[in-house]
Amino acid sequence: MASPDRPQITLVTPPEIDLGAFPDALAAVLDGVAVACLRLALATRDEDSLLRAADACREVAHARDVPIVIEAHVTLAGRLGLDGVHLPDGARSVRKARAALGREAIVGAFCGATRHEGITAAEAGADYVAFGPAGETALGSGTRAPAELFAWWSEMIEIPVVAEGALTPGLVAVLAPVTDFFAFGEEVWRRPDPLAALRALAAAMG
Repeated sequence: MASPDRPQITLVTPPEIDLGAFPDALAAVLDGVAVACLRLALATRDEDSLLRAADACREVAHARDVPIVIEAHVTLAGRLGLDGVHLPDGARSVRKARAALGREAIVGAFCGATRHEGITAAEAGADYVAFGPAGETALGSGTRAPAELFAWWSEMIEIPVVAEGALTPGLVAVLAPVTDFFAFGEEVWRRPDPLAALRALAAAMG
């Protein structure tokens, strides 16, 4: 995941998806806004459901040259032909995931609002570190990741940083100069028109 001057977008799936409708909705969003990566983040632990969802989302994403990572399920990432994994437990699983998936896979880590956890994940081989929530939400511990954390990281650390969690156009505008990626999920899918919602957030990046 590259680190350009203007932030890029990681699109996060809803925790539950209807395979009869979601692939078309996903395709419409990916066709309407440039997305750098898709994260499959389902609440279910049922392997059959994960397999079917991954197959459907991978087909849509790869047809548009968008890499797709799966949240938490390291063992499934390779089996399903996905591009990597997003680890929600900070630095703890980074080395193991890297060893299992190889050097070419994307391995990212969500590190809450903790600078130390982010540094540890980066040193362990993470391709990116995500901090959040940026807004008011129960993501992670619920402790907000302040703009100062992103500013410090962008100045001091080369590994790309991702902002996520209850993002609004206002927050996006504030964080755009100091983050490499924004991860948008519920901010998009809970809206009546997901494409319009993502366009509004993207416009706030400047």
